[in-house]
Amino acid sequence: MKKIEILKKIERAGIIAVIRGETAKEAIQSSEAILAGGIQGIEVTFTVPQAEQVIYELHQRYQEYSEVVLGAGTVLDATTARIAISAGAQFIVSPCFDKETAKLCNLYQIPYLPGCMTITEMKTALTYGADIIKLFPGSLSGPNAIKAFHGPLPNVDIMPTGGVNLENLHEWVAAGSIAVGVGGNLLAPAKDGNFDKMTALAKQYQKRYQEVINQL
Repeated sequence: MKKIEILKKIERAGIIAVIRGETAKEAIQSSEAILAGGIQGIEVTFTVPQAEQVIYELHQRYQEYSEVVLGAGTVLDATTARIAISAGAQFIVSPCFDKETAKLCNLYQIPYLPGCMTITEMKTALTYGADIIKLFPGSLSGPNAIKAFHGPLPNVDIMPTGGVNLENLHEWVAAGSIAVGVGGNLLAPAKDGNFDKMTALAKQYQKRYQEVINQL
């Protein structure tokens, strides 16, 4: 039931903000700014210094907010996945599929979202119990790829990451994405310490996403 509820929260969130940053403090500030803008999904990447501490602090602050879902990204191996889960990560995202990470996530009943680009990669990931496939980088395939993948794999849940922005968000959602991963321009204001602008951008993304959902 734990895994099912987390998957439902990811789907309800719709947008997962991919958090990067030069310092742990910047990653925490970015996460808080984005959450203040209404986006409920946060993925702290392990390219962030002291990423596990960032996850732990965010988990402590937001665990009572029932709709906030917090995950770890750029997880390359099972050891890192276990560290992230111990810190409070509710889902694990990888840029590629790793079977040992998949097995560990299954053991702890934590959703695993590996990056895949081909039918073969997706089939292998699904065989090992992957719950959502991260289409990465999405910019190399485009929204039409989701419909193409749903041909031979009609039941696969896909979350594109990389290349998703305000202008094409509606295309990705309409194509059948269960959620979308957003970084890039959403995180750009952090370079100037303009977290108010980041909150404003998050509100725009959330508003646009709801508009698209309401139209479907």
